[in-house]
Amino acid sequence: MKTKQRLDRAYKQARRISFSNEDKLVFFSDCHRGDKSFADDFARNENIYYHALKHYYNEGFTYCELGDGDELWENTSFESILRAHKNVYRLLQKFHFENRLHLIWGNHDMVYRDKNYVKKHLSTYFDPKDGREEVLFKDLEYHEAIVLQHKEIHQELFLCHGHQADWMNYHGWRFNRFLVRVLWKPLQIFGISDPTSPAKNYKELIKVERRIKKWIIENNNLLTIVGHTHRPRFPEPGDIAFFNDGSCVHPRSITGLEIENGAISLIKWHIATSESGTLQVVRELLEGPTALHAYQA
Repeated sequence: MKTKQRLDRAYKQARRISFSNEDKLVFFSDCHRGDKSFADDFARNENIYYHALKHYYNEGFTYCELGDGDELWENTSFESILRAHKNVYRLLQKFHFENRLHLIWGNHDMVYRDKNYVKKHLSTYFDPKDGREEVLFKDLEYHEAIVLQHKEIHQELFLCHGHQADWMNYHGWRFNRFLVRVLWKPLQIFGISDPTSPAKNYKELIKVERRIKKWIIENNNLLTIVGHTHRPRFPEPGDIAFFNDGSCVHPRSITGLEIENGAISLIKWHIATSESGTLQVVRELLEGPTALHAYQA
């Protein structure tokens, strides 16, 4: 199956969600939440991510995670990840209870495409304090793709992880997972990068982006938001409507996309020093805000 067929299928089978200019949405991907071992890339940005997520919860945003939220290649179970980052999952739980959480699976958490797996591992968790099962994410659903449709102008925004344009990470993900677990995870501790990841293989990154852009052009410049490559992308109006929210495992920062008042922005959260010398987590606007209708075909 080629990139076009995979993306076509994801688009046709995507969950449809309506939104308006009154809605506020934030997009993150590639958190790669792990078990806080030396190989857990998310651990160094956990405080930044948690602060940003708490801000979005308090401000009434809907949180959309575009794949690779949990690192289930390096880690064999979700339970170890939950124990390591329980504060993050309790905040995600609040989004879920208020119907403000939308999740997409990527290649590193592709096991979540199995609804039974999600129900078994994410619905409840064992609380050693009480000695019983507690509710975590009741009736949680993961999707391969989501289409947001504007209620007034009927513009569509296509959301997916982006590994649909990467044959080896879509069809060969089990083989790549095996290599990561037995080979690249131990080597990562010594600073050796995993060459199977497009985020660390520039030539592969360019190929993946080129395939997605081609599909966008063939679909009347459909506004598309992905992750996967970890490289933030924010086009100018009139260019190919290809957006990438980056990742949450950049050194010392996380990047994402926001939609508010019918406009889209690329943002970064990082730690900065105030004039008094104290450290604080700050939000920085990188691109935008640009009206969504400026990207209509």
